[in-house]
Amino acid sequence: MNNFDLDRSLIELASREGNSRWTIRSAVEGTQIFGGIGSGKTSGSGRMIAIKYLKAGFGGLVLTVKPDEKEMWQQLCRISGRSNDLVIIEPGGEHYFNFLDYESGPKIRGAALTENIVQVLKTVIRAGEEQSAGKSDDPFWEKALDMLIFNVIDLCQLAYEKLSVQSMYDIATAIPKINEDGTMRYTGEESNAYYQAITAAKDNIVSKMDHWYSSKSFEERSAIDAGQSFEAAFFEKVPQARLYKFVEQFFSDNFIPLSEKTRSIIDFTFSGFLFRLLRDPVYTLFCDKKSTVTPQDSLNGKIILIDLPIKIYHKVGRDCQILFKYIWQRAMEQRDVRLNDRPVFLWADEAQNFIHEHDADFQATARSSRVATVYISQNLPNYYACMGGSKAEFKVKSFLGTLATKIFHANADIETNRYGSELIGDTFFEDQSESVTYAQNFSQTRGKSLKLERAVRQEEFVSLKTGGPANKYYVEGYFHRQGDLLFQGRNYTKMSFNQNYNPL
Repeated sequence: MNNFDLDRSLIELASREGNSRWTIRSAVEGTQIFGGIGSGKTSGSGRMIAIKYLKAGFGGLVLTVKPDEKEMWQQLCRISGRSNDLVIIEPGGEHYFNFLDYESGPKIRGAALTENIVQVLKTVIRAGEEQSAGKSDDPFWEKALDMLIFNVIDLCQLAYEKLSVQSMYDIATAIPKINEDGTMRYTGEESNAYYQAITAAKDNIVSKMDHWYSSKSFEERSAIDAGQSFEAAFFEKVPQARLYKFVEQFFSDNFIPLSEKTRSIIDFTFSGFLFRLLRDPVYTLFCDKKSTVTPQDSLNGKIILIDLPIKIYHKVGRDCQILFKYIWQRAMEQRDVRLNDRPVFLWADEAQNFIHEHDADFQATARSSRVATVYISQNLPNYYACMGGSKAEFKVKSFLGTLATKIFHANADIETNRYGSELIGDTFFEDQSESVTYAQNFSQTRGKSLKLERAVRQEEFVSLKTGGPANKYYVEGYFHRQGDLLFQGRNYTKMSFNQNYNPL
């Protein structure tokens, strides 16, 4: 037990109220930072929050889009005295994470299941679909892809008792098609990876059956044979046999007979993703070598940085980071905070690149897992475009609702500024009026009334200071905190952030 106090102050806010501290408890309820290009969102509030987390002893995961983010975090860790805790997964480096070995191994709670691996793969695949063209709302494609992934993984395990990306790719690309006469068409039957796998799986099941049957006494065998319950008894003792029956049935009765056009979409979605994993540097970093780092290292204070910036590695860099992110999120959810209560952070600049379908669900419970999520993005439309689908706006607003702290820097996006203005809300302003009458008798009237208006108008976000020499390296932003009074009875305040912030 590390005894991290949730009420420990991270940021002292200039306020007359008692609740003017931004604490670890506030941090683990999530943070979203908005700001246009050059607004200082990363170098201003982002820099300060990162240093606060590092100084407080947080572990973490950092995802990267720009090539200079590795250097920036090396500097932040030096400033905070945490250089030895920074672990970088990068091409040519010394750290690796074999995700299949990790997911196939024993877990903190419960055994590894095929469903866990399927969930990881399809989460990454679907996140890519959402980004490129908007996620399809047709349930057929989702179910068909799920079933293909499930059965390829099961077949691979039944045949070889282990998983590898290469084996899954070979099987997925070798599944036979149907000839015009209804027979199956293999590409080189004896060397066909699917044929070899299905044969090996069958041989393994037959071997287990022979061993099970021969271990029975004469009386037991006679009872089984007489009762015509051989299959039921065998399935009960050797569940792999039942699984093999389902796998063989899926391919022969459901998948192989599909029309070529329908199959090609499902085939290319799955095999295309596996193909990207087979290419270096991804294969070496995530599929081939023995793991030198796992998500649990964050719970021991390590800051894991995935240096596969999207600006350089594009889709494959994004896919690998989402893959690690999702596995990391599940590992953090499984932690027992009674045994280890160290807060950890999930850091994503240009966060729209790393969003997946389970983020809202994860964020809803991140507080109890002591995960301090920090997402930085330019504007709302970035999220709309990346989440895709017919209900993108509702998905984004639902997701943002799970992040309790929001910081708005200078922005020229109307949608984001409107959202910030509406979130901060309305307040009463004193409206003074005066009238003068010149007639036979002079009269003058003064009056006061309260007028309800936006506390921060949309256009005010455009004029916030953006740092740099012209502003003496100070960045302005509106800091909004759900449920806390920050300044004069309000739950928001206007703040300045030093781009050269250094607590030493």
